[in-house]
Amino acid sequence: MTYTGDVTRGGEPAVRELGGLTITKVSVGEMDNNAYLLRSGGEQLLIDAANDARTLIDLVGDAGLRTVVTTHRHGDHWQALQEVVAATGAESLAHIDDAPEIPIVNRDLREGEHITVGDASLEVIHLVGHTPGSIALLYQDPQGTAHLFTGDSLFPGGVGNTRGNKANFASLINDVERKLFDRLPDDTWFYPGHGRDSTLGAERPSLPEWRARGW
Repeated sequence: MTYTGDVTRGGEPAVRELGGLTITKVSVGEMDNNAYLLRSGGEQLLIDAANDARTLIDLVGDAGLRTVVTTHRHGDHWQALQEVVAATGAESLAHIDDAPEIPIVNRDLREGEHITVGDASLEVIHLVGHTPGSIALLYQDPQGTAHLFTGDSLFPGGVGNTRGNKANFASLINDVERKLFDRLPDDTWFYPGHGRDSTLGAERPSLPEWRARGW
């Protein structure tokens, strides 16, 4: 079945098989948060234990869970974190600037670090604005395109909510443009914290409009 990234709470996960990495996307919680289970070389990593702990634990299954990465401090992205960590023994990671607001963090992350899951490596990209410690995770597929997990910093149609704060918006749009769009090619596929996926190429023409509207 062709991967589309379309998921609904209580529905079937969407599974994407890359050469060295399997991505499983599921929608959880009343805010339809996306959680992503990555599997490579017999290891698994979860991006955002957002809600519905039993759904996430069942998704992990018997293969075990090495790591949970929380993309940012907002509570809808970590409601299931403590239960998932307790059930699996996974290490909990988040950026140092958001870690104090997240219930359990075993290791702080910083810009440019790499997190491994089996044979795959994910680069931490710090995007300041939605929260002080928001991050994206970049997987450079050796056999294909780049894959980017953006949390709530980038969606189809715009950057994340900065609640009318002009300084935060300027920081976020600048980081997203410089660290993502200026660096990565159009075929880069990105996976946001809510809703449908997109590519940088599909969104790139709208960057001037986003900047001009201020949100």
